[in-house]
Amino acid sequence: MIKKILWVLIWIACLGLTETAHAQTGKTDAPQGGTVLCLPQAALSEADDCLLAGPAQYLTDMAQKGITFPPRPLPAQKPDPALVQTGLNYAKLKENQDTPVYGTFEDAQAGVNAVKVIAAGALKFISYSNTAIVDGGEKPDFFELRGGGWISVESVASRISAVPWFQGLAFERTPPNAFGWIVPLNPNAETKHTPGLQNNDFTGHTITEYGLVQIYAVEQVKGSDWYMVGPDEWLEGRLVGMVTPRSSPPEGVSGSRWIEVNLEEQTLAAYDNGQLVFATMIATGLEPFWTRPGVFQIYNRLETTVMAGTFEADRSDFYYLEDVPWTMYFDDARALHGAYWRTRFGFPQSHGCVNLSPGDAHWLFDWAKDKDWVYVWDPSGKTPTDPKLYTYGAP
Repeated sequence: MIKKILWVLIWIACLGLTETAHAQTGKTDAPQGGTVLCLPQAALSEADDCLLAGPAQYLTDMAQKGITFPPRPLPAQKPDPALVQTGLNYAKLKENQDTPVYGTFEDAQAGVNAVKVIAAGALKFISYSNTAIVDGGEKPDFFELRGGGWISVESVASRISAVPWFQGLAFERTPPNAFGWIVPLNPNAETKHTPGLQNNDFTGHTITEYGLVQIYAVEQVKGSDWYMVGPDEWLEGRLVGMVTPRSSPPEGVSGSRWIEVNLEEQTLAAYDNGQLVFATMIATGLEPFWTRPGVFQIYNRLETTVMAGTFEADRSDFYYLEDVPWTMYFDDARALHGAYWRTRFGFPQSHGCVNLSPGDAHWLFDWAKDKDWVYVWDPSGKTPTDPKLYTYGAP
């Protein structure tokens, strides 16, 4: 991208010098008919005294798509990185065994008088406030739960050393064009000179996962969308989680403040006073636990909460999650919340909730209010809308 911009600028400079030299010598490069070529600059209005061709035509075509030289940055910035920190300690429990919880440290040491049991399941995390070492080793032998009780290290699979770091963008105003992030399907995405898979014309310019791109045009080639992300640079749409800014509230939303969840793109956008103020990547419900499309309102906000449940008759999918951070319920048990146990965002993974990185959930929680609108939709139309297909919901 940088090399391409430099070459264009050098090209413009050289042509500009040529125009100057011709002006000094009284000579002009006149096409058929005697019309003078326009100077190599974008002309967004019709030129009456020169022919729009060559560099001027190229720059004009790019400007009409919103591409400038140098590129115009988005009117946005990363939120405060301190928002990522939950201030809590988490550990993953072993999946295929029950976890006894003891009321006192002494009972935990003796392995007697368990006050409850966290059942075996595929997704189980606890939040702990303290640890204890009893045999002189370097690693904890027992964990004190933040909600009360003790468990043995024999029940712990691993501790979480860091929560997901990814953060979206806070906007000063609504940008004029769409944008998005590289979905973490591959470490890198390489752009092409032309849209489509038919030509092996890769540019050599790679963008890492979660890399930000601006989208200036969309073309469909053999049933697949391709996004123009720079001058003569294209990416296949499936590699990008795109946000297309709105200029007005969606149908069913009253007022000028709402949160939009795009199930196809796996992105979220927040609007205040009709202006885009925040956008990020998310993880929504995985079939058959889709996040239900519709218009809802936030009805309960909790800084932390426990989420637990199961859908299968044999309880093989039992989940137990302590201190889920910055939770906002909007559709039965479906909520917007931080997901410290996720490592990737940008594709469906949940049981119906809208999962965000902790930093994004924190930003949204601080901004949102009770009864704010939540608009969930799927532009592709693939997510079913029949209410009979939807359970109460889960994380």
